[in-house]
Amino acid sequence: MAKLFSRKAATVTFVVLGLTLAGGGIAAARPDAGSDRVGRSAGQPLISPEDARKAREAMKPGPSANSIPGSVSFAVVDANGTLARGSDAVSVTKYGPGQYQVIFNHDVSRSGYVATIGLSFDCCIPPSGEIGVASRLDTPNGVYVETRNSSGFPSDRGFHLIVADPGTVGGQR
Repeated sequence: MAKLFSRKAATVTFVVLGLTLAGGGIAAARPDAGSDRVGRSAGQPLISPEDARKAREAMKPGPSANSIPGSVSFAVVDANGTLARGSDAVSVTKYGPGQYQVIFNHDVSRSGYVATIGLSFDCCIPPSGEIGVASRLDTPNGVYVETRNSSGFPSDRGFHLIVADPGTVGGQR
């Protein structure tokens, strides 16, 4: 009976150890999972004081031309982070593989964002991939864009970004 108990204890110990290590491995592989705006980046690179200063300087003073309901701003960005062309787009910062910040000259925090993988020139189909967009944390005139290859790994891809401003509706913006 004592021998049976020790086998069960050893088995339980190994199972608990395995589950603990597996859980720790998942947490280490994705440290930003479940992060929020308070002291965390929610998967976005943290904005440096210099980037924050540049973003504030890019904002036009006074009412924006995009306060017209249904107005649209856009940016066409090359894979290396170069702003090829755009309307109201001021700059692009490339943080790492597939990580971009696009700064506009007006507040876009309550706008809608649509992006697609694309090239800046008139030829050819772009490489396949995935793209995601979000408001840039702590930067009201910024949009954060991530591009990935078809396998889901971060990868530099050119893209087209459209920002649709709802304008003033019912006194709210």
